[in-house]
Amino acid sequence: MTFISLKPQVESLISSTEKTVDERLKNICELLESEIPHYNWVGFYFKNGDKNELKLGPYVGEPTDHIIIPFGKGICGQVAVSNQNFVVPDVAAQDNYIACSITVKAEIVIPIFVNGENMGQIDIDSNTPDPFTEEDERFLEFVCAKVSEIL
Repeated sequence: MTFISLKPQVESLISSTEKTVDERLKNICELLESEIPHYNWVGFYFKNGDKNELKLGPYVGEPTDHIIIPFGKGICGQVAVSNQNFVVPDVAAQDNYIACSITVKAEIVIPIFVNGENMGQIDIDSNTPDPFTEEDERFLEFVCAKVSEIL
């Protein structure tokens, strides 16, 4: 598996117009979780209407209690406010981290922009300490750009 080899698969899933947007997003989560060993939970959060909060969308991995996340709270909530990628090599070192599972060691969150507006994000948890590289970031930016085309 390489990120380059996954890009056409992501594009293919995005262009599967016979499926709903949620089905396509779930398929992307499944692809990333199954093909990238250090991606242990993969999901999408989206702005919840006009509220200053995120709502959980399609995901794969352990169930989470974090269905709604207020802007500013946790890593996802911070990305909703900052509009910046957030890579957390060690979640234990983050004051504003919302623990989902005791096994999670690191997290990466990349925003999704539609017409310049932050509409959501991809959130990935890893049970591996400090696994995310610049390659992960660039690849996930690509995924988010593709997802923005169907929102």
